[in-house]
Amino acid sequence: MSDATRVDDVFRNALGGGDGDDRSVTLPPAFQGLPGMAHGGTVLALFDAAAGDAGHGHIVGHYVKRVPLGAPLRLAVTPATDGVACRLLDASGALLVDGRVTGWNGPTPPVPAERVNESGHRGPSRVPRDGSERWGVWGAISGPPMMSDQPLPVSSTCFVCGVDNGLGLRAQLRFDERSVRGTWHPRPAFGRSDGSLAVAAVTSLLDEAAFWLGALATGESGMTTVLDVSLARRPAFGRPLTVIGERAHVVPAPDDSRYLATEVRLFEGRAAAPEDHGNVVATGRIVFVAVRGAARRLVNGLLSVNAPEVIRRVFPAYLG
Repeated sequence: MSDATRVDDVFRNALGGGDGDDRSVTLPPAFQGLPGMAHGGTVLALFDAAAGDAGHGHIVGHYVKRVPLGAPLRLAVTPATDGVACRLLDASGALLVDGRVTGWNGPTPPVPAERVNESGHRGPSRVPRDGSERWGVWGAISGPPMMSDQPLPVSSTCFVCGVDNGLGLRAQLRFDERSVRGTWHPRPAFGRSDGSLAVAAVTSLLDEAAFWLGALATGESGMTTVLDVSLARRPAFGRPLTVIGERAHVVPAPDDSRYLATEVRLFEGRAAAPEDHGNVVATGRIVFVAVRGAARRLVNGLLSVNAPEVIRRVFPAYLG
């Protein structure tokens, strides 16, 4: 992808097959999150693009299976109260992601009903209630021992942190004992013709921060399974954005501690602290599920672009 390519144009091209309620979709490799699968934030942005003028306020996605890249998929879009319902299916018709997009003034849509995911376990149908126990290498919900501000790993190809992804954000997130955070300066590809910022930047930054909150809390990799993003407004292109997720707000589900609820906020400008509410442009309530052993493959790839100690702070069990 050249620097002249706009993210919005890539989404339009991805939606190019078919029209109306049923479209064929192929997501490009640039939309990668974890190896071999689409970044959760790009799928939400796809739903927003499919919604057109009906969307842009509240976007929800419930991920039932991993979304492949470069494979023909089908997107079913149907009218719903104050917006549209979206169902992303694979070539066999199996449901991958169930979602909904509503307008600025629409009601807050419910998170889809509890489902059995591809591993056979039931995911939470709502943000989990209080709970203090969870499994993981750290043995406490606070995650790694207290430390000063440290960089989180980057990758080569991830849509958010990939240093070699020509279309991606190329963002660098950091963490300390209190939060995961990062300030990102928009690249030209994320500008829209009306002077606003592409929604993919908003949804993907929120999803990325939630992933690292879950990884830090468990010492494991995994995936985000429920993404619920509310936009207060569409941010203008050109201003820096700061994403912040507080680690103390990571809550394991009481009936399955592999599932952790997170809350992440995106600010316009350089927010000093999570309690600075004035410039909040979006909030993500995102559920992360830890998958024991999945970090092994991820760590092998991360070693090519990160110092070992950067990876060890997050995944100590996989890097001696």
